[in-house]
Amino acid sequence: MEKIEKSKLSAESIEKIKALLDVFPQRKSMVLPVLHIVYEQFGYLDKEAIAEAARICDVAKVHFEEAADFYTMFPLKPVGKYLIQVCRNISCSLLGSEELVDYLKSKLGIEVGETTPDGLFTLVVVECLGSCGTAPVAQINDKYYENLTRAKIDGILSELREKA
Repeated sequence: MEKIEKSKLSAESIEKIKALLDVFPQRKSMVLPVLHIVYEQFGYLDKEAIAEAARICDVAKVHFEEAADFYTMFPLKPVGKYLIQVCRNISCSLLGSEELVDYLKSKLGIEVGETTPDGLFTLVVVECLGSCGTAPVAQINDKYYENLTRAKIDGILSELREKA
C-alpha cells in the first residue's frame, strides 16, 4: 500500500505553483518564483515544503536548495515578527554598519542569526540591499531604513515594539 503524505503546502500555494507550469516551459526557471510562494506561506523556506514544491515542478530539489542557500532574502528557519537585515557591504561598512550591528545586538540581547525570546526581532546581516547612497541601511521586513544612526535605531525599535 502506497504511503500518502500530508501536504505541507496550502491548497492556495499548490494552485499558484501549478499555474506557473504553463508560464515556465523551462522548469528550472520556476525556482525563484516558487521559493517566493513558499516564503509567502511560511515566512521562511520550510524544507519539507520546498521538497513538495520540487516534486510538483518536476525539478530536482537540489536546485531549490541551492537558490535558497544563495539568496539572503529567504530565511531558512522561522524568524521573529520583524526580520532586521543589516547591509554589510562596502558602502555600509565604511559608514558604520558593523558598529550598528553591535549596537543592535546589545539593544536586543541577541547575536546575529538569533531571535529575541519574545519572538519579536530576528537580526541578520546581508551582503547588499542596493541602497549604497543612503548607507548604512537596513531592511526590516519589506521596509528600508536609511542613513541609520543609533538614535534612529532607538526610534525604529520603539515604534515597532509599540505596534507589536
